[in-house]
Amino acid sequence: MGGSSGQGHPLHSEATDTFEDYSPRRARRRLLARLGLLLVILVLVAAGISVAGRWYGKSLAMGGHTDETTVFQIELGSDVLRVPANMIRFEHARRHGAVAKLDLYMRWPQMDGFSLEARHAFNHENGSRELLFLSVEERMMSRDMSGRYEPIYKAMVSEPGRKGPAGLMVYSFPEGTGYVDELLVVENSDSAAPFVMRCLSGAQARDSLAPCERDIHLGRGLSLTYRMPASLASSWREVDAAVKEAAESFLAN
Repeated sequence: MGGSSGQGHPLHSEATDTFEDYSPRRARRRLLARLGLLLVILVLVAAGISVAGRWYGKSLAMGGHTDETTVFQIELGSDVLRVPANMIRFEHARRHGAVAKLDLYMRWPQMDGFSLEARHAFNHENGSRELLFLSVEERMMSRDMSGRYEPIYKAMVSEPGRKGPAGLMVYSFPEGTGYVDELLVVENSDSAAPFVMRCLSGAQARDSLAPCERDIHLGRGLSLTYRMPASLASSWREVDAAVKEAAESFLAN
């Protein structure tokens, strides 16, 4: 009898536990736990979507620009430049190290890089043309544009020129020179190295954000080419001085 009675208890206990596992109270607890876990997951997903939305929204506003001012040390030949990220035009170039060419941009007249407050200028909103575009690379010619005027450009342009703004003379290039769709703009002075720039003409000039370009020497062995809107021609002295000052401030030699 005792052995028979003893064998019944484990079976009775197991059956009791089994029935308790499926009791309404236990089922409710499990359901609530699952609902709580689901709520936590939904909260985390919502937070992730919110963060992603803010990031994506800012990314759209940036449009490939950056407002970071981290300074990158960039090597071009024997020269070293230190330039803030928001003045470096292309994302792939925002890094330390050696490059063959560096493209920059700045807002005129502030001479600053991209910021959210200035994004209208960098995104050319409402036809805005306020940017200067700079390209720096190793020097290939012994003379800059001013130095090439007397031996090269002067003999190429057709005479007479016409008066431009702020003491400039404007000349057309004749057929066969390779510059037929451009104008030569020269400071009207007897200087041995006058201000010289080339500008696109006609429809090309109207479609370009910065149709006038000039190159100058920089550092030990660099050439800096900068492009500006034609509307700044009357401020050429200020633009040229500001570009030179900014470019020289980047030199870490």
